[in-house]
Amino acid sequence: MTDVAEIGVIGGSGFYEFLDSADEMVVDTPFGRPSDRLAIGDVSGRRVAFVPRHGRDHRYPPHKIPYRANLWALRSVGVRRVLAPTAVGSLIADYGPGTLAVPDQLVDRTTGRAQTFYDVGAAVHVQFADPYCPTLRATTLATAQASGWDPVSSGTLVVIDGPRFSTRAESRWYSAQGWTLIGMTGHPEAILARELALCYSAVALVTDTDAGVDEGEGVTQAEVFRVFAANVARLRELIARTIKEVPAERTCPCKDALDGLKLPFELP
Repeated sequence: MTDVAEIGVIGGSGFYEFLDSADEMVVDTPFGRPSDRLAIGDVSGRRVAFVPRHGRDHRYPPHKIPYRANLWALRSVGVRRVLAPTAVGSLIADYGPGTLAVPDQLVDRTTGRAQTFYDVGAAVHVQFADPYCPTLRATTLATAQASGWDPVSSGTLVVIDGPRFSTRAESRWYSAQGWTLIGMTGHPEAILARELALCYSAVALVTDTDAGVDEGEGVTQAEVFRVFAANVARLRELIARTIKEVPAERTCPCKDALDGLKLPFELP
């Protein structure tokens, strides 16, 4: 497929649109179709491809999102960097609703999700000690600070299956491990990006304090959506500004993730 974009954005809950003027593209992949049509447009002189993670009508719950199709489709149109805004809960009281966090680690607590492209034909083991692109993280943090945010510059995102929220006991256990954020979609998205040698960074907006932190009624979908909606315009602006500041050339380790590995098929 012709390269039509260089940077990808995967929008999370409440982040269903991004580009003011865009062409839409239907993309088929070996793993089915992505969550929705790709929207292709310009942001600060950069060609960007956008896909809403859950679909524009939020039809895909976290455990049913076609993660492989989403990442494959983005790479197939030329994308090599991916920014992934996402709604998360906080596992520590210091990070209240509205906090922006750019995690540097994740923990997978999901089950049953397809989390590799290489499940037939050959065993492909990619390095994943540091799951996020250091260049994209640094660019996002610097842009956020310049834009008036006070971002959390590190942290561990624990990813659960959902679609239910955690019990208080589960939440307290996650917090006791030293993990700081909790979400439902950050895995396998990050590892699939690495398996395609893409740069990837989560951009996490805290919408709630998790059940083990907040002694109130517990997390509700209505509250998550309300807080995200109150911040989504500012988050869109941050993503647009970050895209402008992303370096033209990739010098990070992400581009070399597949070097020396024998792949069972050719990548797009």
